[in-house]
Amino acid sequence: MAAGLSDSQIEREVIDNDLDNESDSSVQESDTDSESDLDDDGTFPLNPAWSAQLQPPTVIPFTKQNELLVPTPRENKPVDWFLLLVDDQLLESIVADTNRYAFDLFFGPSTEPRSRIHRWKDLTLDELKKFIGLLLHTGTFKLNRLNDYWKTHRMFNLNCFRDHMSRDRFLIILRCIHFSHHQNVAQGVQEDRLSKVRMLVDHFNKKMDDVYYPGKELSLDEAMVLWRGRLIFRQYIKGKRHKYGIKLYTLCEPGGLILRFLVYSGSLSDLGGKGHATKVVLHLMRGKLNHGHSLYMDNFYNSFPLAYQLLRKKTYCTGTLRADRKYLPDEVKSAKVKKGETIARSAEQVTVAKWKDKRVVTYITTEFENNMVESRNRHGVARVKPLPIVKYNTFMKGVDRADQMLAYYPCERKTLRWYKKIFVHIMQMALVNALKLYNLSNPQETMNLYDFRLAVIESLVPEKELQAPERPRRSNEKALHVVSLIEGKDNRNRQKRKRCRVCHSEGREKRTAYFCAQCPGEPSLCPVACFEKHHA
Repeated sequence: MAAGLSDSQIEREVIDNDLDNESDSSVQESDTDSESDLDDDGTFPLNPAWSAQLQPPTVIPFTKQNELLVPTPRENKPVDWFLLLVDDQLLESIVADTNRYAFDLFFGPSTEPRSRIHRWKDLTLDELKKFIGLLLHTGTFKLNRLNDYWKTHRMFNLNCFRDHMSRDRFLIILRCIHFSHHQNVAQGVQEDRLSKVRMLVDHFNKKMDDVYYPGKELSLDEAMVLWRGRLIFRQYIKGKRHKYGIKLYTLCEPGGLILRFLVYSGSLSDLGGKGHATKVVLHLMRGKLNHGHSLYMDNFYNSFPLAYQLLRKKTYCTGTLRADRKYLPDEVKSAKVKKGETIARSAEQVTVAKWKDKRVVTYITTEFENNMVESRNRHGVARVKPLPIVKYNTFMKGVDRADQMLAYYPCERKTLRWYKKIFVHIMQMALVNALKLYNLSNPQETMNLYDFRLAVIESLVPEKELQAPERPRRSNEKALHVVSLIEGKDNRNRQKRKRCRVCHSEGREKRTAYFCAQCPGEPSLCPVACFEKHHA
């Protein structure tokens, strides 16, 4: 289903977009259909008795309450809602992983002598918040190159970037930012393809579970993070705004609040292979089954076995259906219906039907009778449609609405590595969710996305903490001692090394490739231990 970019795209009926699509995605590592892993579980009827006498839907009450699960932030500012989802625990973990990765990079064998990494200083929590604020602000003013945000030319001159962080510092943080322990996978053990973002995904999902419980209606669909580079689990979905990219399976409320998501990483993942679509649905619905929810999905997920299984777990499902799915009634599959006509069969309280409007639509529902009702489009034109189709069009737009809001102020860059794009995407999802939670808790003082974003960014990059941009150090200022790499090669074309001053003074003969350029005589020193001992 196409992700909308304008009100007209969002408001047009879903049926005109994807109801008759037999497939809207192609994957590089194929997964089998959703019903294949339900055939032999001992509970699914392999030969459902389809009847033209439609069975009334099972009445399942909604037993939960749509509510915020945590107290309203004390000051109730926009930034408080953002930091409710992007909390200090997450940020401190990012700080630790980034500093660890920068240290490994600093002493790596491939580091160039003039690399920015030689000016690295440890990232702090406050500095990371400022970095995230500036990163989000790049979506407010869209410039082609990151360097342009620090230009002093009159055509640019965005003081807020230069006043809060130097260009080189911002770029080196962006270069080193990391979200996992930098370690090798043991030989022979299957590597987790999502290890670089696993912590981010798990934290977002857990936070949303802890902070908010949704209403009855839920929608499940795919979203895409643009990525055209080489990646083994890159996907192509023809109906999306970003056709090539990293596919996200997303569970939303109809209003666009993102409840939980998964990153598709190929058929070799835990959720890949046989019964892939069913595994995705049941995984995203963990903690929300057996409560009377109504789940709306498109034809990629829906099948008779899945609808049967969800109904046994006290969860309705409604949506479009591929006509070639297994176990469907032959009368519906082979029926030639005229425009406005519908044919339906039911078994086990599951109804499968076909209806023709502009084109033929096959659909499935466990919640609604197949009655024809009048529906009006956004222009006020009345049309008669089956009730399940009307409900599907009403509640299936959640992921599209979320994608629309994320597209207004994009912060991703073409040159970012894939896991950093996921990080930026999650920061933007947290921002959109924070706005929706804020508006739910403050119905009399709602904010739009633009004003809410600016309020969050202003708090992350506060005016009271303005600092002068970095400038060349004067000769009478105290120098900051940093480890520097000795330039040049020896006669055997290897990295040039000199005798460590501290080791020599203690009677050890050890040579090192590093020195302190700020000390008189530029002494050669082993990194860390000897360097700290010399400057103690």
